[in-house]
Amino acid sequence: MNVNDMLVRQALEAGAKAAFVLPVDELVFDAGLRKYCEVNQCGSYDRNYACPPCIGTAEEVIAKAKQYKWALIFQTVWQMEDFYDFEGMAEAKKHHNAFSDRLFDDIRKELPKCLPLSAGGCSVCETCARTDNLPCRFPEKAISSMEGYCMNVSQIAEKCGMKYINGVNTVTYFSAVLF
Repeated sequence: MNVNDMLVRQALEAGAKAAFVLPVDELVFDAGLRKYCEVNQCGSYDRNYACPPCIGTAEEVIAKAKQYKWALIFQTVWQMEDFYDFEGMAEAKKHHNAFSDRLFDDIRKELPKCLPLSAGGCSVCETCARTDNLPCRFPEKAISSMEGYCMNVSQIAEKCGMKYINGVNTVTYFSAVLF
């Protein structure tokens, strides 16, 4: 079994709804997505070491990502009470990122030079040391987001044959491992 098949199987067996390995040169990058970071849409801009501007310019992170050959893309899908269940969405994101972190730890054992990317900014620490202008407490564990790396997640999902929206009252989160 090749490494791509092994990673897909590993993600699915761990609990991902879907997983696919895509060549990095087929990922969809859009430097224009950085504007959502700059207007601080998620609240982490310049408040999290794994988010812009701390991770570099759009051009720098795209170039960094393109140094890899392959990308494991995986998703989790969570049921919500209704369309306005913002607490449920936050809880689902927390569970997705915890799931991703466990999978990343396993993958790093085999591929130590990989680049893991998750949903939203790094959540290793409850409050990022950036907010107090202190050094990152766990730089080896810090995880940036796919969006921070200017990845168009909906278009990447389509390329992988995955649904970006998985039905009424659900929320879907994506992560990636570049290797």
